[in-house]
Amino acid sequence: MGKDAKGRNRIHLGGTARSPADVIALNRMGLQFAEISIPDPEQFPRHIGEYQAIMDTSGVYYLCHGPREGDPNNMDTLETVYLPKLLKILLIMPQLDMRLLTIHLWADPRFVSPDVIAYKVGFLKRLLNRADASGITLCIENLSENATHLSVIFEALPSLNLTLDLGHAQLLTAQSTGFGFMERFPGRIRHVHLHDNLGGTSVKDDLHLPVGKGIIDFEGIFKALSLMGYDRTMTLELRPHEIRENIGTVRQRLSDSGFRV
Repeated sequence: MGKDAKGRNRIHLGGTARSPADVIALNRMGLQFAEISIPDPEQFPRHIGEYQAIMDTSGVYYLCHGPREGDPNNMDTLETVYLPKLLKILLIMPQLDMRLLTIHLWADPRFVSPDVIAYKVGFLKRLLNRADASGITLCIENLSENATHLSVIFEALPSLNLTLDLGHAQLLTAQSTGFGFMERFPGRIRHVHLHDNLGGTSVKDDLHLPVGKGIIDFEGIFKALSLMGYDRTMTLELRPHEIRENIGTVRQRLSDSGFRV
């Protein structure tokens, strides 16, 4: 999105949407896009007309978030259940001009076995081939991994990108692992997820609090992203009513860090 006349990095701010009503609410807040979650690609097509009508009348655009992977160590269900879901989503996305897909595919060697991680590299390669053919940017989302954990995958797959989830980056660590991703893979970061938490060591600690309600160093992270030249999209991964209450704070923090929203 480039820079403005004052040299500030332009970004677009959006929010998570689980329904057409959520998209309408986000648009009324002045957000430029909605990141639509598609947990079930078999059921989603019945809503495409509603999403299309909102896009046509409001000017909002869409990104996509895929479903959870299920058991991260079960190669059989990853192959027979999760991969088919993602392939169906890649067929759906062009109907709403979605150009970026974020997926969960846990690759933390502390919890996922080496043979499964090797399998997931091949899994991602096949998915990338389909995404690239459709002009879709595929991003893996950091879960508990740090930059070193994902380096094997990024080195094997040059066209794979990263959705930097700043909430997940605060788990199982004293300092946000987001700084390591920005240092080692700045060119891979194509999207950012915003939410806060109090740190912790388990899934239950992934609280998805409004920005500023936890311990995450958003000032330091936003400044690092700005210095890196980040000029793409950020999603507030909160409920619409939480976004409404938090949006002013987020815009101010981003502006103070050198961004134009």
